[in-house]
Amino acid sequence: MFFDNYDTPVFRPPSEARSFILRVTRGCAHNKCTYCNMYRGVPFQILTDDEISRQIALAAHYGKDKVRRVFLADGDAMVLPTSKLLKILQALKDTFPKLQRVSSYAAPKDILRKSEEELRQLNEAGLRLLYYGMETGDDITLKTVNKGVNAEEAIEAGRRVTASGMKLSVMVILGLAGKEGSQRHALATAKAINIIKPNMLSALCLMLYRGSELLEEFECGEFNPPSPKELMEELALMMANIDLPKDHHCLFRSNHVSNYTPLAATLPQDKERLLSEIAMSVKALGRLKEWDVYNSSAY
Repeated sequence: MFFDNYDTPVFRPPSEARSFILRVTRGCAHNKCTYCNMYRGVPFQILTDDEISRQIALAAHYGKDKVRRVFLADGDAMVLPTSKLLKILQALKDTFPKLQRVSSYAAPKDILRKSEEELRQLNEAGLRLLYYGMETGDDITLKTVNKGVNAEEAIEAGRRVTASGMKLSVMVILGLAGKEGSQRHALATAKAINIIKPNMLSALCLMLYRGSELLEEFECGEFNPPSPKELMEELALMMANIDLPKDHHCLFRSNHVSNYTPLAATLPQDKERLLSEIAMSVKALGRLKEWDVYNSSAY
């Protein structure tokens, strides 16, 4: 249906399955993270106002009353100037009478380019939720995977979103620091979560994708990934050190295709139950052969 603007891969969070995917950029402005191959070979581009308006008009033609949620694609729509985002949000509000929320992925450097006031304006205009792939709160790992920010900046990006009143979903990647950095990664990430206090938290397991530098490092023997059992031990350590206020509600999920065990909880209320379920998963996953798992996950 959107043949003129959807000629390259489009990615969205699982929770946006029923959303109207509105492409406002193509590719990723950073596109240098060593673990990612999502937009390799896709030149970054900001779509014109006409291209964006054409998508909105086409979606309205096929049922403007059916659109309740909109997800702004691609990898970092927040790279757009605040004025352009506000214009898009107003157009969506004017076009879709039953619109409930607009959401987007958000890269840390793009968030940091915006002030709390700008984020507040975007929230009030309808951009209610950002999906932030922080990945880790560990300085060394952030540098190693070429995320483009240090730990202080990664934390500040998340804190700035929550301070604006916008909802924040933080994603972290288990195993990203390898076996050697596993404990450091878990503890630093827990510390970051305690400061940011996100509304949602997702833990994905590391997958080694074809076309990523991290897979090449693994194949050359330069990266030593944790086994499935060790990934869950890493999650256990992370969760044990996440200490959110008693009146805070953070939805935790590990139901991505990469996860070996689906987990769901509300933190901090369900923390003890979650730790118990993780412990059972550690025991079960001890039977898997780590190399078979990693070889099959590379694609």
